[in-house]
Amino acid sequence: MPAEVKQSRRSAVRRGAGAGVLALALLGASLPAAVAAAPAAAAADPADRPGMARFYDQRIAWGACTGPDMPKDLQCGKVTVPLDYAHPGAGTLDLALARYRTTGSSHRAVLLNFGGPGASGVSQLAAGGKAFMDLTNGSDVVAFDPRGVGRSSPVSCGAGEEPPSDSAGSDASADIGRPQQLMTLLRQAAELCARYSGPVLKHIGTVNAARDMDVIRQALGQKKLDYLGFSYGTRLGAVYAAQFPGKVGRMALDGVDTLTEPLSEQGVAGAQGQQTALEGFLDWCTTDVACPFGQDRRSAEEQVVRLVRSLDENPVPTDFGGTFSGQDLVGAIGQGLYSKELWPSLERALGALVEDGDARRVLSFSTGGFGLPVRANGSGRSTGLTDPQRVPVDNLTAALMAINCADDPDRPSAARVTRDLTELRAAYEAASPVFGRYRLTQLLMCYGRPKGTDYIRDAVKDVPSAPILLVGTRGDPATPYRWAEETARRLGPSAVVLDNKGDGHTGYTSSRCVHRKVDDFLMYGSLPPDRSSCPADGKAWSSTMSRGS
Repeated sequence: MPAEVKQSRRSAVRRGAGAGVLALALLGASLPAAVAAAPAAAAADPADRPGMARFYDQRIAWGACTGPDMPKDLQCGKVTVPLDYAHPGAGTLDLALARYRTTGSSHRAVLLNFGGPGASGVSQLAAGGKAFMDLTNGSDVVAFDPRGVGRSSPVSCGAGEEPPSDSAGSDASADIGRPQQLMTLLRQAAELCARYSGPVLKHIGTVNAARDMDVIRQALGQKKLDYLGFSYGTRLGAVYAAQFPGKVGRMALDGVDTLTEPLSEQGVAGAQGQQTALEGFLDWCTTDVACPFGQDRRSAEEQVVRLVRSLDENPVPTDFGGTFSGQDLVGAIGQGLYSKELWPSLERALGALVEDGDARRVLSFSTGGFGLPVRANGSGRSTGLTDPQRVPVDNLTAALMAINCADDPDRPSAARVTRDLTELRAAYEAASPVFGRYRLTQLLMCYGRPKGTDYIRDAVKDVPSAPILLVGTRGDPATPYRWAEETARRLGPSAVVLDNKGDGHTGYTSSRCVHRKVDDFLMYGSLPPDRSSCPADGKAWSSTMSRGS
């Protein structure tokens, strides 16, 4: 049976989605952010710079966390940082923090970043914190919402609104065939993002987020930063190490991001990795009688492609009056493929979509927000933390593209984009018939935006810090192993590489060996030998399951 969605009259999406590819993928990206200035000389103490003392004199007031599904033993707090580090008196931002307290007598703290970019650290720690409980034997475990993310002045592009009436509709392939119309749509998208995001939009990006981490380090009472970053969080950690090499304590980077490849090459690599992961999922799914694509593996992938096209042509209505398109589905599937432990849930979610036209379960994979679009305060003054229920539904998508574009210095002209569009489309679709179009749309979102910083590509190298542990996973669908090797060469002698022979995105929660070696380093300072390896586990494993919780 062809994988087409059976239309249902009931509301399909409780949490909401954008109105087709242009309202979510396109509108959730083209952000008019200003370029972050290069950081001050690393040798100078940042607390001694004019106007910075008050930020480095903070201490965090921890208390009970508010919001749904917050564990009772999780504590929440905040720190205040400058909106613009070049002008510390021109406005501030509050950043949301959460922690699990150590059960030992140590006063150490490990700061986490779960990746994205755009993922809420507070929400991730609340949902998956048990995987890090081993670390509480010797340290507080702390996560935060980076600027523009979650409760920390979240950016938005107004998901839930329909595209402008004079736009080209939701057929992105037709738009690609009409470049001038596409450029108009990108400009319209940028205007929506500016309207809903507020002043943080001009100061978003990894360079400023790394500066924020140093303020957090001091507020936690730490002379040096102990840090565990995943995926994008490895880029953030590397930038911190380049800016503050003398403040690096024990730093582990798992699922290592690239520091040098342009977004165009990253997109192709990402599409290829996700296609491989999808094929693995379909190999597994078609052995189950409940698989919505049947038991014929040869036709299953074709059915997925038809499902995506069907939803692009006839999106499912949502509770907010918008629609859930095929490209929305592609983004959700991509999240569900990051771990084999999610495959049963993804199978059930796809089954509900195919059989009943119910996209609510699929949307649960597209984390990022819970509320309706909220028009941002346009002033430069601090507005405090955003209520958890009012985080915009498209915050994950909007923040992801805002940060990626702010970190990328390449800005081809309209003529160059028009000239290269056909070739780019062919390359992306060859990389993946399912994920190629989605990834290409993300690439185009930087068009029309100011040039991103060149600091990461040019200056994050030969870092004279304490040793940094880099974990690369051979079967990683999102961050290929070669990026771990490339980043190690960039960082120089400080980098120590651990080769994880397993599959899945990152290794800490899927490999006993990686988990143990990272914990040994973060808790005791015990580094594995450079270029040592971890064998693939016989089956998917998580530290949470291993303790029976």
